[in-house]
Amino acid sequence: MYQQMIFVNLAVSDVDASKKFFTELGYTINAQFSDENSASVVISDTIVAMLLNKKRYADFTKKEIADSTRTSEVLLCLSAESREKVDELVDRAISAGGSASGEPQDHGVMYGRAFDDPDGHTWEVMWMDPAALQG
Repeated sequence: MYQQMIFVNLAVSDVDASKKFFTELGYTINAQFSDENSASVVISDTIVAMLLNKKRYADFTKKEIADSTRTSEVLLCLSAESREKVDELVDRAISAGGSASGEPQDHGVMYGRAFDDPDGHTWEVMWMDPAALQG
């Protein structure tokens, strides 16, 4: 059965620093789709973050590239299998050079935290109680 994928393309200042950051979070780099201008970060079987230096990113758009340290161009949200996994990933991101973004959100059946990567892109990490999804 076909599974649709998402490739999130993000402009970064330093591809090598970004690769280091995301590998410290436990993700892998797909060398086949990476070079000195870009890194293909495999988040899951269906989610890939393409980290492109700003010159390479500009090849794909005529729009001005947002300064993600000052403006928000996108909010990315990853699911987690438990509350503990939310905390583990966000804490690892902060230790790897990211920064906490906002306050934890605890709604009982849903728990989330967020971090900004070194380029200022905001990544939310969210857990939802599977029983709540059942209705």
